[in-house]
Amino acid sequence: MKKNWPWLLFAVFAIEVAFSLKPRTDKPDDFQIREWSKLPVLVNGRVQPFDSVARNSLVIIRGNTDVPLEGNGADGKWGRWETLQGPLTERKWYQFDKHPAKLKPAEWLLEVFSKAELADTRPIFLIHHPELIGALKLQNKGVEKSGLRYYCFNDLKPGLDLMQGESTRIGQIKQELRTPYQRSFMNLHNGLITYLRLKSSLKPENSRDFAAEVTQLEQQLPAAIAAFKAESAGQPHDKALLEAFGEKLEMFKALSRYASLLIVPPTEPGQKKSDWVNVGDGLLGGLQERQMPVAIHAYAAMTTAYAQGQPAEFNSALADYRSFLAGKLDTEMKKGRQEALFNQFLPFYRSMMIYVVALILAAASWLNWSENLNRAAFRLVTLGLVIHTAGLVFRMFLEGRPPVTNLYSSAIFVGWGAAVLGVVLERIYRNGIGSVVASAVGFITLIIAHHLAQTSSTGDTMEMMRAVLDTNFWLATHVTSITIGYASTFLSGFLAMIYVLRGVFTRTLDEATAKSLSRMVYGIVCFATLFSFVGTILGGIWADQSWGRFWGWDPKENGALLIVVWNSLILHARWGGMVRERGLMNLALFGNIVTAWSWFGTNMLGVGLHSYGFMDAAFKWLMIFNASQLVLIVLGCLPSRYWKSGNGPQAGEPPAAGPTALKAQAG
Repeated sequence: MKKNWPWLLFAVFAIEVAFSLKPRTDKPDDFQIREWSKLPVLVNGRVQPFDSVARNSLVIIRGNTDVPLEGNGADGKWGRWETLQGPLTERKWYQFDKHPAKLKPAEWLLEVFSKAELADTRPIFLIHHPELIGALKLQNKGVEKSGLRYYCFNDLKPGLDLMQGESTRIGQIKQELRTPYQRSFMNLHNGLITYLRLKSSLKPENSRDFAAEVTQLEQQLPAAIAAFKAESAGQPHDKALLEAFGEKLEMFKALSRYASLLIVPPTEPGQKKSDWVNVGDGLLGGLQERQMPVAIHAYAAMTTAYAQGQPAEFNSALADYRSFLAGKLDTEMKKGRQEALFNQFLPFYRSMMIYVVALILAAASWLNWSENLNRAAFRLVTLGLVIHTAGLVFRMFLEGRPPVTNLYSSAIFVGWGAAVLGVVLERIYRNGIGSVVASAVGFITLIIAHHLAQTSSTGDTMEMMRAVLDTNFWLATHVTSITIGYASTFLSGFLAMIYVLRGVFTRTLDEATAKSLSRMVYGIVCFATLFSFVGTILGGIWADQSWGRFWGWDPKENGALLIVVWNSLILHARWGGMVRERGLMNLALFGNIVTAWSWFGTNMLGVGLHSYGFMDAAFKWLMIFNASQLVLIVLGCLPSRYWKSGNGPQAGEPPAAGPTALKAQAG
């Protein structure tokens, strides 16, 4: 059993991953919300299912995709929010026996569309700045979770007028100059706008029976047209009917301006696939054509049935609409099913969790040199990498793009590249170091990607690309090459971190381990130099084609060049005998600072063609990371007597004499 437990641990995680891909359906007599969530809509320039719309919207509003319905009340009493007395808190970390009921993202979105008065009571708006809580008079309200507070729309409604004026004032201030209060305020305002626009995206918010209203509208249309003609001719007419129609027209025009989702697809011959319209335009177009689009009738029937608690009518309308779309939007329907499966799979979250466990096991193996721990760690890292790869390929398939298209996907790819190289190193050296760096870099970069998704203005990590970037050839060559350069340079820096930390604080950095780490760093730096150089040259060619100049000293271009120059400096310093093992490690550690600046820092300057905008949280963590690397460099420069592993600094080793001597050492 002792020898087999690594395989058992691997099997547990593998079974959980396989289960996540199992098709899931609702009970036949229930609302078929899972099938509804796969219906396609056009949002932010791309077709996506309602499931993605719900998840992205919740990320903007709440910071995550959970909508809990239960928690703790006064004196620790457990129950649904509406039955508890405050103060209210979500489940505590130690309440393992509590499993609070939650709304699935798609179920929450359908509630927003159909039961706005109920959706307004859900605690989904994240506010954690004390000054903002005070300004909106939210003391003693909301739900607390780990120091964060969530409020419902009804809590915020009294302060909407105040927020409107304040948002106009703060909006005139540059993002990088805003105070923490102002940034928190604008995040809340963005969430509120998202929520309000969603409430009017399938029907007018105040409509109680939208299906009956649409049917009545069609029936009254001939009489309204006749009344309008009679009024124009100065003849007697039905003034009440015209006034009612006039009010509806104004409401439809407001919906046309405000509804965020384009729900009416182009299904008639001659229409373009890009000719989607929102509910307001669909209603106005239906009046003009004297017949409402099928999508309007279908969504009206579904929202009404859901609001009135009629699953049979909801499911019937859903089935009819899906049958109508068959043959007309087969590609979009298929994409909706595939993206919903991707959302269910959550490959990057699952691989991140596996990397954490693998990191713990691999690090623990150094404490007692347990071969079983090392084997278990390697198998888990390999499983995490397989899932990571599957998610990357699945995402590429959904987007129809190469792996790196934005900052989020670059973090995903950097982690993947580092994990691949780490697994290769572990297969060669079998000392746990490859498993540690693969799992550590993989986990850290996926955490970064998760944060980037949360701070996105749209919540959509597959958003449409800028026109100048809309080319698969250069994305597949320049961007992929330069990102592999990032990944490998970071990997060499993390190997150097292991060298310094083990050398200074433990006695595990023996001569064989030190030399193997040195060979790893040297080989990875060579690899990084090649891809960084090739990627930078390809970027110049792309810039020449797009902007008419090969090089413009743009911050991002300078950052890429810095990586090439720094890696070249490391290699020349090693070849020339100017540094030995410890010097090589210190240079690799500073390479982490150079790469982090090129990857993130240049994007936050607010200038240049590659700027993605200032991010306060990212800037803070970037500075913390850089400071940590400087501390490690200082530790790496300590005299030999301060290292617990006497071999670490290798004080007695004669300096290398050049490439030939280096090869002899490596041999």
